[in-house]
Amino acid sequence: MNKISVAVLGATGAVGQRFVQLLENHPWFQVTAVTGSERTTHQRYADACRWILPEPMPETVKDLQVLSSEPEQVQAPLVFSALPSGKAKEIEPAFARAGSIVCSNASAFRYEPDVPILLPEVNPQHARLIDDQRKKRDWRGAIVTNPNCTSTGMTVTLKALQAAFGLRRVFVVSLQALSGAGYPGVPSLDILDNVVPYIQGEEEKVEIEPRKILGELAIGEIAPANFLVSAHTNRVPVSDGHMVCMSVELDQIADLPAVRQAMEGYAPPSAILELPSTPRPVLIYRDEPDRPQPRLDRCTGDGMTTVVGRLRPDPLFHIKMVVLSHNTIRGAAGGSIYNAELLVQQGYLA
Repeated sequence: MNKISVAVLGATGAVGQRFVQLLENHPWFQVTAVTGSERTTHQRYADACRWILPEPMPETVKDLQVLSSEPEQVQAPLVFSALPSGKAKEIEPAFARAGSIVCSNASAFRYEPDVPILLPEVNPQHARLIDDQRKKRDWRGAIVTNPNCTSTGMTVTLKALQAAFGLRRVFVVSLQALSGAGYPGVPSLDILDNVVPYIQGEEEKVEIEPRKILGELAIGEIAPANFLVSAHTNRVPVSDGHMVCMSVELDQIADLPAVRQAMEGYAPPSAILELPSTPRPVLIYRDEPDRPQPRLDRCTGDGMTTVVGRLRPDPLFHIKMVVLSHNTIRGAAGGSIYNAELLVQQGYLA
């Protein structure tokens, strides 16, 4: 297939750089435009961007001129948004009105009834909200979102449990990596030798998003799944990889072997397996008593696989476990790219 031209909004930031890095040599997409702030516009991308990833900046983008985030300046059928939520609230609808599909990492539109929060291996059918969104808002394009980086791995795991046993209550404590705060992120004197037990807006996102993602598609909106989530979110001195300690009350009581089998055996619809970014496997279980660990396990499946370990009985609920996912790959840029692949497959992009 001819590659689809794509633009990356906010390409000089941490998540924007991850978009650029992951899109290099993508079989379906090619970066033809990048945008930045007023400070960086009209410069070469290589000059405007302080590259912070360990992988080198792709040669193919170094000479691109950084543009302003306006549809008049950036004309692409597919736009990946790494914008801060405040800016995304104004800029992303302008691109959707102009006819672009916006795959957004921002939270600005996640909770709108007609905007899907997509995890292709979990809820690909929710992409059909695009049709209602276009009618309601009179857009030629659309906005789709990926979840908060902490919600991602735990929701993949909860999907496997929901499908097998049903869910009643979920209690989670997150240990979130520094890269989730962007760059320059948390000041060193705040995080060294420390854990920060507050991340603004994070607990609300973790409590709301899994229920929307695992809910039922209705006319023009999602009916949230019928279980509750209680979350504590914490910033820890780890570079990449969000860990979630999760306790779950099931609808149907199951023994540990059955729970493990349900998680390891979970497979998305067969069509999803054809997408370039589909995790292989979707979820992997580690037997070691001290795994998963961010440094050892975050890049499993090129950073797209959810890693689970320490499954055991819970004295208050039914089961408890530890879940790990790569926050800037599966939980951010890689997730948005995966969503775009789904939209190509479903005919929203050609």
